[in-house]
Amino acid sequence: MHGLVIKNTGSRYTVCIDGGRCFDCKIKGAFRIKGIRTTNPVAIGDCVTVEVPANETDTAYITAIAPRRNYMIRRASNLSKESHILAANIDLALLVATIDFPATTLTFIDRFLATAEAYAIPALLVFNKIDRYDADARRTLDEYVALYTAIGYDCLPISALTGEGVGTLTERLHGRITLLSGHSGTGKSTLINRLLPHADLRTQEISEYHRTGVHTTTFSEMLPLSDGSGYLIDTPGIKGFGTIEMQGPEVAHYFPEIFRASADCRFNNCTHTGEPGCAVRREMECGNIASSRYRSYLNILEDADGNKYREAY
Repeated sequence: MHGLVIKNTGSRYTVCIDGGRCFDCKIKGAFRIKGIRTTNPVAIGDCVTVEVPANETDTAYITAIAPRRNYMIRRASNLSKESHILAANIDLALLVATIDFPATTLTFIDRFLATAEAYAIPALLVFNKIDRYDADARRTLDEYVALYTAIGYDCLPISALTGEGVGTLTERLHGRITLLSGHSGTGKSTLINRLLPHADLRTQEISEYHRTGVHTTTFSEMLPLSDGSGYLIDTPGIKGFGTIEMQGPEVAHYFPEIFRASADCRFNNCTHTGEPGCAVRREMECGNIASSRYRSYLNILEDADGNKYREAY
């Protein structure tokens, strides 16, 4: 039988097949993707082959994974040489970010966007909690929206608590399989409850002292949209977004404005780190490329040193 992986609770997976029947499954055999070790060889959104026992109350086994059209991947939390696949076969990568309560850094946003670019997945930045922002936070929000809109990314300020902007977001999700990601505490569960009242996910207040979130989602799950046209993939909050599977020369391809400017560099193999005649550095010095984006580009170039993640992530 062939089915879709809709839930992952660690060593077990929920797979739904045609007709709506779902099975609790384990993995049979070893799966490896492109020779990269992954903490979850089977991911939410995978199309798989399932071996169902004669007694359907017994455990079923996943025996094969169909080729993926894309996936979102990041460096695993505590294992620098391993990766973790957030979801596979998705139509939209949605990052829930917040200016405060807690703060989402530009570096984190850029790493998420670069990974989406690497696998040709459209991305949407949703800035949540606008109902809580003071004048300074509002100015920062406007700066962030202006920055990423100028590059070509869609940005949507919302309040999952009051519902402001959520109607527009609902339209964007129609007919799509959407990955929902972001830091703990940015309001992902509250947003899903607003979008999908039947989901009834548990929410928890962030620490007002530390302004950081705590995990309320502990496993990944694919949730059907209320109109039945698509899915939302809910994932646990993440602290950092370590990139993987990115080679030095191609990193610039995942920053659209840097890639566009690189066409005018003196050298075809310019790394934009100090070569003469570098159009990228010239555009940054002129203010046409944000210095924050350039720093994020340089930071990803350093990702070959996996040891840098052992403490921070």
